[in-house]
Order: sequence, then structure tokens, then C-alpha cells
Amino acid sequence: MKISQGKTSFSSLPLSCFVYAAGHEDEGVCLLLRIGKYRILLDCGLKNLSALLELEQPPADLVFCSHAHDDHCRGLLKLHQTYPNLPIYTSEVTAKLLPCHWMSESKKGELDWCQTLTWRSPLKIGTDLQIQIVPAGHLPGAAAIIITHATPDRSYKVMYTGDFSVSNFQLVEGMSIENLRGLAPDVLILEGSYGTLRHPHRRLQEKQLMERINRAIEAEKNVLLPVPPIGLGQEILKLLRSHHQFTGRDLDIWVDDAVALTCDIYLGLLAQFPESVQNFAKHQSLFWDERICPRMSRINHPNSFIAGKKPGVFLVNYRSNLWQYLTDKTAEWLVLLPEHPQEYIHPDSPELELVRSLSSVTIETYLLAEHSDGRNTTQLIHNLRPQHVILVHGSLNYLLELASLEELRNRYQIHSPAQGILVELPIGDRFVQPQAPQPIYYEGELNEAGSAIAIVLPDNISDDSRWKNIADTGIIQARWQGNELVIKGVSQRELLNSHNQARISSDLDCCNRCIHYNNQRCWNQFSPLYGFKVVPEGYCPVFEANHETD
Repeated sequence: MKISQGKTSFSSLPLSCFVYAAGHEDEGVCLLLRIGKYRILLDCGLKNLSALLELEQPPADLVFCSHAHDDHCRGLLKLHQTYPNLPIYTSEVTAKLLPCHWMSESKKGELDWCQTLTWRSPLKIGTDLQIQIVPAGHLPGAAAIIITHATPDRSYKVMYTGDFSVSNFQLVEGMSIENLRGLAPDVLILEGSYGTLRHPHRRLQEKQLMERINRAIEAEKNVLLPVPPIGLGQEILKLLRSHHQFTGRDLDIWVDDAVALTCDIYLGLLAQFPESVQNFAKHQSLFWDERICPRMSRINHPNSFIAGKKPGVFLVNYRSNLWQYLTDKTAEWLVLLPEHPQEYIHPDSPELELVRSLSSVTIETYLLAEHSDGRNTTQLIHNLRPQHVILVHGSLNYLLELASLEELRNRYQIHSPAQGILVELPIGDRFVQPQAPQPIYYEGELNEAGSAIAIVLPDNISDDSRWKNIADTGIIQARWQGNELVIKGVSQRELLNSHNQARISSDLDCCNRCIHYNNQRCWNQFSPLYGFKVVPEGYCPVFEANHETD
């Protein structure tokens, strides 16, 4: 049966998404998808499960956990304890990593209440529902799920990415857009953590981080990296073990217990890792090794490793007491925080203010992006060609800016819901243009004073959480974009690496080196960017090198 609405007909299949938590700031991700008669809970990153547990019956027919980061899984154990018969599905690697969050309540390495799914192998749930997972990049074991509901008239598809990245990391390959091209789900639920931000190539990010650590060691400084127990820390450790600036170097790398526990689990899952990682592990230990330099060891007592020792690198749980590592006032320290601090440590936390008070400590930021940037997120959407797009995870301002992009609004029905919102998802036979989110404008004044120009903006602009990134150094850059003047802040990392900003590395597979790049546009008919104006450092899966530019 079809319901007529003007000239557009919509399917009567019930299809909606209720947002328990959309991953804005630190609230986690938890979504309830209704497709036909089925209720599917997508992740359970809630801190407070009262909304899920207030019913006598389970809140869903099944649960899918995309990966083992806290903001996607922290409510799973409580949910299982309340409804022990509620099936919870995830990948094999994620099932092995999840116990890290509940070591006091579950045995090490055991999570027998999770049902594991095999990559790209469809599983029937009843006669008319099928689920399938594909690798999502971002973290070992991270999975996107494709849900297919069959009806007599047609099949309906929903894809949920969880956190994803199309870039290859040290320990996990990126999500393959090529394998997903043409999937055409009716609904695509994906993260937009970085909004419209664009990042340098992943290998350039890694190079810049290694160069910064190298400069600190050469300046006789210890380096402290607060990281989450799962993911980023292991990426950095692999980099330190394999990067040419540190291979064979007389250097000690110390790892605290929380990060070390995940390293141990990774070692037991080597067969699930990329072939390049497996080959590396055949010749030397991926992590623990006190014979081959740089040496990597566990921290037993933080203070005992500082005094009288030469500079080293310390990777510690970001929730630990950072102060305990900095008590030796004779040692110089560089503390490196992720450039997107809302993901881990808040830049205004009292603990960091205390650390900043030490004259022997320098705090800087680095970029090692764990999610896809705006360019790759829009690229994924264009390749999948859904009817509805639901954007979750990250700052609401970032998500609204992504939802406001004309190239997305003109093609898809875009939603960026807040917590507690029910999103109805009617599937029509033609596109219905949704109302565009309204951007916030700030009116100011421009004054010419001799040889300088002063721009005065209202103080309420600083209420936005992004203001601190703009005001970080007090330095701004301005450039013309057509007839508009675009102003951006310059971060500490950009200042430190300013000599790299004007140069595109000759070994990067980017639009500037592609045979189809001409007059600032892509002319490859097989590219999702065909006909669009693209930036020189852009990239797509159908890149073809123009050897005349080498």
C-alpha cells in the first residue's frame, strides 16, 4: 500500500529513528531504529540508562555495538544484566576489546554474552530481516552494519557506520568506499565528528607528530601523551616502533597499565590485523621489547622512572593523574594533547590548569585524526547515494554546518537530530528537498586605522565551544573566497608546522597529481566528485597519477 502526498508517493513501511543520545560533546551514542516490526538498538554509549531500563520488556529486539570505544559501548553491560536474553551483536575483535571497560565485573578476555558476526556474511534474523557487517576503519574491530528488511513490494536498506575513517591507520585499514559503491541504502546513519573540517593526508599527520616528538627528545625533554586506553595509544606506539626517526634509537617508551592491557589483547588478535602489521610482528614484537630499540616497557611506579634517567616517551591513560609523572622538577616535559580535545581531555580542566602552572612543562596539541574529515564524509555519502542521511556524533555546530552544505542538501534529505528526537523516515519515489538548517551569523564592525584594519565582533561569539580554538594563539588568517573574506584562527600545531602548509608532499595521491584534475575541477566521470570544484590536496578512490607532475 502507498500513501499519496502531493506528487510523491511514500511507502507505508514503518521506518524511524529515535535518538536516545546523538554523541554531541560527551553524551555518547545510542539510537533506536524501527524498521517494519523490528526495533534495533544501534550502540549503547549512555551514561544513564534510565530511559532504556524503565520498561519491563527489553527496549529492542536486538542490539548492535559498532566498536569498543567508551562512548559507544559503556551501557552494554548494564543493559545485558537487566535483559540477559536480549541479543547483542558485534565483531569478533570488538567482543575481545569490550572487557577492558569492565575488568572488575568480567573475566579478562571473556564476553560470552556477545554474539559475534563474520565480516561481509549476511545473517538472517527471522524470515524478512538480514544484517551484515563491514569494516569501518577507525579502530580494530570497528564495524558498520547494513540492515535489509524484505517486503512483498521491495527491500529496504539502512546502513549505520558507527565511527568510521576511510584513511589507512597503522593498525587498521580504512573503510573501503569502493566495496560499498552503489549500495543505495534508503537511510544512511553516519558520524560527522569533524563537520566540514579538512585534514592533511594521514601520513603527513603521522610525520608531523613524529617530528615533534623527535625535536623534544633532542632538546632533552620527556614527552607525555595522555591517550584513551583503546585505539590512539596503540597507533602511536606502532608509529614509534616503526618510524625511521626512531627505529634502532636508544630510547625508552613507557606505557601505563590501562593502555598496556589493550596492547596485550591486540597481540592475541594479530591474525585479524592488516598483513603489513602481521609481517612487522614476524620480525620484532609489535609492542613489548626491551632488546630492540626503541625499548618499550610497562610503567610500574611513575615516579621511579623519571629521576636520573634520560628523556623518554610516556603513554598514559588520559583519566589517570597526570601530575604524578611531573613531580621531578629537574626534568623538562612536553605534554601533547589531541588537537580535538573535546574527545578526551577538556582544555580547561582543573588538572591541566595545575600542569600549566609548572615552568618545566610545555603543553602543545597534535593532529592524528581518528575519524573521516568533511571531505571524506561527503565522498562516502555521494558514493552510497541514500535518500535520508542522519548525522550524529560530535559537536552539534559541526553537524549543522555539514548538514548545511548545498551539495548535500540538494541531493539528500539531511537530518541532524538532538537527544530525545524521533526522526520519521518516509521513503518516497522522488527526492523531497528538506528545509536547510539556519546558520548563525554574527554582525560586527570593520574600521580602517592608518595602515591597519580592525574587525570588532560581539562578545557572544565566544559562547561557542569552538571559540577557544580560534583564540588559541591570538593569530588569524584571512583570504578571499570569491567576493567573500574568510577568516580563520591559527592553532599551535599550524604555527609549528607552518613551513609545511604551502607545500603538497610529492608522494601524496591527491587531486593536484591526478590526470583528471584541471582548472580546479575533477573531470573523471567515475568519480563522485565529477564536475565539482575540488581542493588540490583532495583524494578519491579512482585517483590516477599524472606522471608529468612528478
